[in-house]
Amino acid sequence: MTENSFKQLVGYIREAEKILVFTGAGVSTGSGIPDFRGPQGIWKTRTPVYYQDFMNSEEQRIKYWEQKLEGWEKYRDAVPNEAHRAVVRLEKTGKLLMVVTQNIDGLHTRAGISPSLIVELHGTMSAVECQSCGRRIEPASCFAKFNKTRKPPVCSCGGYLKPATISFGQNLRESDLKKAFDAASRADLAISLGSTLSVTPAANVPLQAALNGARYVIINRGRTEHDDLPEVSLRLNGDVCEIFPSAVDEALE
Repeated sequence: MTENSFKQLVGYIREAEKILVFTGAGVSTGSGIPDFRGPQGIWKTRTPVYYQDFMNSEEQRIKYWEQKLEGWEKYRDAVPNEAHRAVVRLEKTGKLLMVVTQNIDGLHTRAGISPSLIVELHGTMSAVECQSCGRRIEPASCFAKFNKTRKPPVCSCGGYLKPATISFGQNLRESDLKKAFDAASRADLAISLGSTLSVTPAANVPLQAALNGARYVIINRGRTEHDDLPEVSLRLNGDVCEIFPSAVDEALE
């Protein structure tokens, strides 16, 4: 990152009125949550449980809950970092249009973002959801019970409970996609933070904003799938938890 590119980012934030912030794992790592797709990411070290297998097999439900239990304490104990708090500062100025996140840690909400201004495309570990009736409950009691009994928890209606995340083979919620793309159609600046932009349809959200005429900024450590696209207005390489908060503070002075 050059001083000139940083100043350009500051200028973009200062001039924008409707900012779409798109966040990926590079934001979560600043709070101690491992990068899912990094060199030691879960997707490389274990076979995921697909949604249909979860629904059809008790053995697969046990495997799923065992996998989720391994990382539960990290999600439970994580706290928002400077990048999350910088997004909150944007909201307080009225510049924030929407946060669209791939992350399941719930840290944007814990940081104080208004629920109406966030779309968690891949769900959240902050709740456990019944796959039959849709009821949501807090997750701690479910993980404690499974840790003790090794029996997958079941809803009072008899439906299977699972963390309210989108599993492999499970469709994203149409209402979340609509909300995200509606925001993309209205943004005048899209900023992608800490995402490789390799997972669709999520990665299409900031790109759609650019196709609709918004400036498009990517901040990430390492390459992304959108780096060479002509729609990208500015590309900064580095730690999003350092670059983005500094730029927000300077822009809002």
